[in-house]
Amino acid sequence: MSTPELPFPIQSEAPRKDETRPGFRTKTIATRLTPRELAEVEATAENTGQSLAEWLRETALHAARQRPADPIELLLAEVWALRYTLLNLFHSQAKAASDGTQLLPDSIVKIRDQADAAKLQKAHKILADFLALTRASRLDK
Repeated sequence: MSTPELPFPIQSEAPRKDETRPGFRTKTIATRLTPRELAEVEATAENTGQSLAEWLRETALHAARQRPADPIELLLAEVWALRYTLLNLFHSQAKAASDGTQLLPDSIVKIRDQADAAKLQKAHKILADFLALTRASRLDK
């Protein structure tokens, strides 16, 4: 005996509630702290003027985004920073020479600091884009 087909879907085709608002936070992380640790964390959050949840979220995301997930990401970050630094130094030196001036030491430090500030985010994005393309090409085969 076969199962009769229904003229309507059994499951709703409407997106789930948390999928309709992509920026909506729906997941929870729990941890255990000693009373002393909790007091320390609460005091730090209060000193920054944030709620405990807001401070914990911001701190966790900051740490997750600052540290590379693996050594390849760290290596890619350093290669990106080197490329960024060299290209900007060459460009700045050429511009200074065409203006008849010299590249100032402060300019070099600024370029280095900009490279260091952006390298982990850029490496993470490059790696994520690469992996997404790799997955997509595997699915196409």
